[in-house]
Amino acid sequence: MTNITAGTKSDPAPFKCSPMLVEPQWTDYNGHLNMAYYNVLFDRALDEVFAAVGLGPDYLKTSHHSSFTAEAHVTYLNELHAGEMVTIAFRLLDYDEKRLHSFEEMYSSDGTLSATSEQMSLHVDMESRKVAPFPQAILDRLKAMHSSHAALANSPQVGHVIGIRRKPR
Repeated sequence: MTNITAGTKSDPAPFKCSPMLVEPQWTDYNGHLNMAYYNVLFDRALDEVFAAVGLGPDYLKTSHHSSFTAEAHVTYLNELHAGEMVTIAFRLLDYDEKRLHSFEEMYSSDGTLSATSEQMSLHVDMESRKVAPFPQAILDRLKAMHSSHAALANSPQVGHVIGIRRKPR
């Protein structure tokens, strides 16, 4: 299993998720991966990260808490096709007692950056269905991951705003 910090302050590295296959039924009439399935792949990678920091399915069963995505911004940079393998690099940008701000980069098998996803996740008490604080053990793991990831260079997609950039007329 990938180390939860995936690096150190002196040798930073993002969390690398397991390779995943672009399945044929996920392609659209344009002949490439349909936009919805980029989110499926990003979500599967996030599940792997959450399991590594103790927020996976076992955590839900024992604590009755889970994580919900509150917001996501996907940027599509290069096409992916059926049969390709992709890998996703995860970076924890920030966190507090109830939220995670993360960034994922999806790479094709030839190393091309294909898409990015910036997300805000919430820690939720499943009984009340309200946002709740993380337990200290999880906060400690998030602190270690964030400390390692803080030394990584920011992608130009982090904080990217959607809009039409107009040249002065």
